[in-house]
Amino acid sequence: MEWERMEEYVGQLAGKLTARGWMLATAESCTGGLIACELTNVSGSSGWYVGGVVTYANSVKQELLDVPAETLAAHGAVSREVVLAMALGAARRLGAQCALSVSGVAGPTGGSPEKPVGTVWIGWAVNGVAEAELHHFSGDRLAVKRQTALAAVRGMAARAG
Repeated sequence: MEWERMEEYVGQLAGKLTARGWMLATAESCTGGLIACELTNVSGSSGWYVGGVVTYANSVKQELLDVPAETLAAHGAVSREVVLAMALGAARRLGAQCALSVSGVAGPTGGSPEKPVGTVWIGWAVNGVAEAELHHFSGDRLAVKRQTALAAVRGMAARAG
């Protein structure tokens, strides 16, 4: 199972961040802190991980990450625009060169025809430049959360190198 490789992916990310002297911040919605948990399972993570926020409610995305209310209203929390704003906001607010963000529908409820269960947007910011990817994961709630966490960490490692 791919989940067993999480420690390997975190190690790759840690090595790249450490080599550059960069710090990482996280902004999580659908993963509920799972990414932060996995990052801090590595001894010495305080040398490259500044911290993160779980912004489950839209009001918290606005207050802690400066996601504009207009962006949330126009696109919804599960959108490219919101994860880009979350990543940039996390980096700025937490003082990190890099940030990753996730927002999605983990299920089993909450899906819609436009955004079915398993729909996840992942955002990454490096030195003020952000990008995002749309993913469609399958499985139960935990499977979607784990696949999201893996993709977010792998993606950050690719961008930090």
